[in-house]
Amino acid sequence: MTRINKRGFFHIKRKVTGLLVLTGLIFVFLPPLHAQENGPYRVRTVVIDPGHGGRDPGALGKRSKEKDIVLAISLKLGKYIEQNMDDVNVIYTRDRDVFVELDKRAEIANENKADLFISIHANGLSNSRVYGAETFVMGLHTNERNLEIAMKENAVITLEEDYASRYQGYDPHSAESFIIFNLMQNKHLEQSLHFASCVQNQFSERARRHDRGVKQAGFIVLWMTTMPSVLIEVGFVSNPQEEAYLMSEQGQDYLASAIFRAFRDYKQSIESREEMAFSQAEALSRRGVRYKVQVTASGRRISLDHEMFSGFSHVEEFTGNGLYKYAVGEETDYQRIVKFSKSVRERFPDAFVIAVRDTTVIPLSEALRQTE
Repeated sequence: MTRINKRGFFHIKRKVTGLLVLTGLIFVFLPPLHAQENGPYRVRTVVIDPGHGGRDPGALGKRSKEKDIVLAISLKLGKYIEQNMDDVNVIYTRDRDVFVELDKRAEIANENKADLFISIHANGLSNSRVYGAETFVMGLHTNERNLEIAMKENAVITLEEDYASRYQGYDPHSAESFIIFNLMQNKHLEQSLHFASCVQNQFSERARRHDRGVKQAGFIVLWMTTMPSVLIEVGFVSNPQEEAYLMSEQGQDYLASAIFRAFRDYKQSIESREEMAFSQAEALSRRGVRYKVQVTASGRRISLDHEMFSGFSHVEEFTGNGLYKYAVGEETDYQRIVKFSKSVRERFPDAFVIAVRDTTVIPLSEALRQTE
C-alpha cells in the first residue's frame, strides 16, 4: 500500500486547488435528475458491481478472499431486488469469478443507462483491530486514510494491459495524479450521498454493524460512471471476528438485506420527490410558467452567444424599464431553479430567480401561488 505523509498530502492539495475550483465551474451547471419520457423519473435499472475477481483476489483475510465475499453478497442483493421490485432491472458487472477491468465495469453501467451503480468491496488492513462498514462516493479525499483506500482499490488497473492510455495517463501510485481527477463526478454527488447515507443507516440498524460513516475519495470506477454511484466497504477481512461474519451465510444475508433496504428507501424517496416536481411542472406548463435566473441587465443589447454566457443554456433576452435583461437556465420546478441559481452566483454574484409566462416576466410570488 502506498503511504503518503500528511505534509506531502496537504502540499498536493494546495497545488491543485485552482484546478479543483475550475473543475467545479465546469460541472456545477449540469442538471439534476429529470422526468423520463412518459412521466416522472423512475429508478428502473441498477448495476451491481462485485469488486475484484479472477486473477485479482482483492483484500486477503486469514481464511477468505474479498472477491468471493463480495460476489456472494452482490448476488444475494440482486436476488432481493428481483424478488421484491418487478419494475427494476438488475445487471451485474460479474456474476462469477472472473476478472473485469475497471473501465469495463463503468461501461456496463453507462451503456445500460443505469439509474444507480453499487460497487461492493471488503476492506483489509495490517491492523487487525479495525472493523466496521463504510460507504464512499466520488469526491475530494479529506484525509490520508481515504486516499490510501482509494489508491489500493485503484491499483487493480496495473493488472490490465496498456492501463496508462486507457485511464488518460492516470498513475495509481501518484497522489497528485489522483487528486486532480477526483471531482469529476459532482453531477450526481447529491444523489450518491443520499444513497450512501441510506446504506450506512441500514448497516447500523439492520445488520448491527459498526458505522464508519459516509466518506469521499477518488475511485476510478466511480469517476467513470454517469449516474449516482457508491462504493461500499462491507467490513474488514483483516479483523478475525468480522471476517467470520463476512464469510457466514447469515452475515452475507444481513448485509445484502441492509443494502436492499437502503435501495428501497432511496428509490421511494427519489421517486416521491420527482413525482411532486413533475406534478408542479405540469401545472406550470399548462399555465405557460417557467423559472429562469437573471444574470445581468444593460442599456445596450448583448448578443446571446456572448462569451459571458458560455457554459449556460436557454439564454434569453427580456426588456423592461428601458433595459435589456438577460436570463439563463430554465426549469418548471422552483426548487431546482433555486439550486441552479446558487451555482450561477459563483459567476454572477447578483443573479436572482425570475418567473416567466410565455415571453413576459411576471412576479415570482404570482408564479409560486399557482403551484400551491
